Amino acid sequence: MTRDEILKLEHYLKKVFRLPEMQVRQRPRKDDSAEVYIGEEFIGILFRDDDEGEIAYQFQMAILDYDLKG
Repeated sequence: MTRDEILKLEHYLKKVFRLPEMQVRQRPRKDDSAEVYIGEEFIGILFRDDDEGEIAYQFQMAILDYDLKG
């Protein structure tokens, strides 16, 4: 992903989730995805899907069972 794409995605996610502390960061040695953080906590991956010229982004977030306790 380009830096411009990352900034646009970060702006979009901040607006949608109403979380100004959300960050989208480039991944080392990967150019098809980016990491998503809230503050310093990693929460998921954004993947870029380019299918026949149509670009879409997918957000993948794992929720562990111990995160649901308490």
